Amino acid sequence: MATFACVDDGNLLSVAEFEVFLSFRGPDTRLNFTDCLYHSLVGAGIRVFKDNEEIRKGKKIAGKLLHAIESSKIYLPIFSRTYTSSKWCLRELTYILECSSKANDKVILPIFYDVNPDDVKLKTRLYLDVLKKHEKEFGLDEIRQWKEALTEVARIKGWGMKDKG
Repeated sequence: MATFACVDDGNLLSVAEFEVFLSFRGPDTRLNFTDCLYHSLVGAGIRVFKDNEEIRKGKKIAGKLLHAIESSKIYLPIFSRTYTSSKWCLRELTYILECSSKANDKVILPIFYDVNPDDVKLKTRLYLDVLKKHEKEFGLDEIRQWKEALTEVARIKGWGMKDKG
């Protein structure tokens, strides 16, 4: 069963509206940057969605995850070196972009963690090579959507966290 991360009082919530949705590659940032950011936001009284590992089991984005994206007002995609190796991150990003394009009250604030915006804009081999590998498993239409989402979100001014130690 999928669970949502604590938003304000230490209890796990299964249905809630969130102010912030964190999209990140767990092995890259879960135990350092993302965890620190999450606890800082929660400490400031902000309702934050941070996924539980179990939510990723299954072939499609779970309904609860879709609801968390839909109900959030601010999206913080944390682009890291292996962000594109996760089909879940790419699917989340595509859905985030779709939701934000349909509502004026949603905003995407990208964070470039140990990558440059040009990596995410697909101007370097870092993400392009991984997307090429995905072509064997996923259709070209889905790969095209992922590429469009990456390049569009990377055009948004965000925060660079490269070489910040």
